[in-house]
Order: sequence, then C-alpha cells, then structure tokens
Amino acid sequence: MSADAPAWRREELLIAVLARLLDGVEHVAVGASSPIPGAAALLQRALSKGAMRVSVLGSRRHNPFTEGGRELFDCAAQGRIGAFFLGGGEIDGEANINLVGMGDYPRLDVRFPGSFGSAYLYMLVPRVILFREEHSRRVFVPKVNFVSAPGTSDPGVYRPGGPHALVTGMACFDFDRTRRRFSLASVHPGHDAAGVAAETGFDYDVPSAVPETAPPPPEWLELLRGRIAGELAETYPKFASTVFGASAAA
Repeated sequence: MSADAPAWRREELLIAVLARLLDGVEHVAVGASSPIPGAAALLQRALSKGAMRVSVLGSRRHNPFTEGGRELFDCAAQGRIGAFFLGGGEIDGEANINLVGMGDYPRLDVRFPGSFGSAYLYMLVPRVILFREEHSRRVFVPKVNFVSAPGTSDPGVYRPGGPHALVTGMACFDFDRTRRRFSLASVHPGHDAAGVAAETGFDYDVPSAVPETAPPPPEWLELLRGRIAGELAETYPKFASTVFGASAAA
C-alpha cells in the first residue's frame, strides 16, 4: 500500500456508510447474498453493545428464523423489522426498483433475478436502504423498464415502509418520500459531484457544498477486521476471505 493510499479498503468504506444509516434501529434484516450490508448490520450491532438485533438470512449463527422468508415477512408485517436492504437491476429517481428485466414483458430482452418479496418489504419496513455498488447510467435510469417495487405510493395507501437512502460505489443519497426525490448527501473519497452526475441517469438535488463521505474510524476498522470478519465468514466465506483474510473458524 502506497503512502497516499487510504488506510481502509473500498468495501470497508461502504460498510461504514451503511452502518451509520442503521444507527438507532432495533432490528435489521439482511438478505442471503448481501455481504456488505450484512457486515454493516453486524458492525452496528457490535457498536450498539447488544441493543440491536440482526437477522441474516442464510446464517445459522445470526438468524432466528427457521422457515426463512415466511417468518421474515410475518415479522415485517408485525412492524418488528426496522431496516432492510434492497438493490435493483435498475433504480430511477423516484426510487422505483426493477428486479424483473428489460424489454417487453413477458418476452424480456434481459432478465434480472426476480422481485421475490421486495415489493412487500418495501411497503412495510420503515427504513429501506437501497444499495448498489455499480454506479452507472445503466443502473440509475430516468425511468425503470418495469416497476417491480414502487418507491412511493399515492396518498391514502397504507404504507409505513419505503426508501430511506441510496448508497452506491460513488456516493450516498437521501430520499424525500413527500417530494419523491433523491438529494446528494455525500460523495466518497476519490470521486466528485460532477463525476456522480455524469454516471446518474435521473435528476436529483445537489447542495451548494457536497461533503465528502466520512471514512471508517480506526476503532470500526479494528472491529471489522477482527470480530466482524469472523462473524461474516460463517455466512459469506468468500467475501470474508477475500476482503479480510478471515475464515469460518476465526
């Protein structure tokens, strides 16, 4: 590592950004293929000194559910999940998500993984954090080809849940549900507001001075590279090994 290189990895920065967005949440649920959100949840749980509960689908050690998705959905409907993460093949400026595909439905030209219960959780979980590492106009489009989960709902529709923020490999955005619009909250080190705009296909608000995303504090890095890396290895062994050099036995 050169003298000018940051003391943290790109993944550690993103984990820190997501962890800050979970501050104060009592119960965070994480999908089975989400190592960076999973690390953020486990980090914030450690920082909360046990006040936060984390459920990582697919984990034996960090998952109280015995029937997977069905219990997760029941828990969300009861208002017992405070935060969840969602991504999308496409995301637009109103926080609509496309996890179905591109082209004329049902004969799609491109198929995405599928929506599963994303629309349900988007409607019910109060703090849904949109996360997509790739920041490009291919992902962040003016209007999604297919709305598999709507970002907002019309007045009168019961909807306690919805988008809270969007985190990408370049920046962090806040979302205003009333205005149905993102605003640029910070830009990660190594990027700038002009570069973010060039790679974003939808309009959003930009403050007169855009702050740089805060790096992870040293004590967070110590936790991540020790205790959290060991916890991650049980569910995400490849990620834990590649990023932290940790194994499931750690």
